Amino acid sequence: MTTDKPIWSVYMIRTVDGCLYSGVSTDVARRYGEHLAGGPRAAKYLKAHKPHSLVFCMPIGSRSLSQRVEYHLKRLSRDQKETVIKKQMLAFDAETGKITVSPICDGVDRDAI
Repeated sequence: MTTDKPIWSVYMIRTVDGCLYSGVSTDVARRYGEHLAGGPRAAKYLKAHKPHSLVFCMPIGSRSLSQRVEYHLKRLSRDQKETVIKKQMLAFDAETGKITVSPICDGVDRDAI
């Protein structure tokens, strides 16, 4: 019997009106499909702002850590989120989930955002 815990990921979706939506899931492809279908399991926000594309996905680990990373990701500026999407990279503290590398600074370590 295996007790493998699922790997949680954080993801961002760009909507047809250009907004960014972020979420967490153990199966991002399935979750994105649910959002596209617009059914009862889709996020309310994405029922009003139709998904256009999955623009970022990164495995994090535990559910609690992925939710903490998502919390801090949502607080980045639009420009910082766009840089994360462009670079397809996000660095964070493994305990607090705080984003530890400013995406704008091209990987130069800065204080937590």
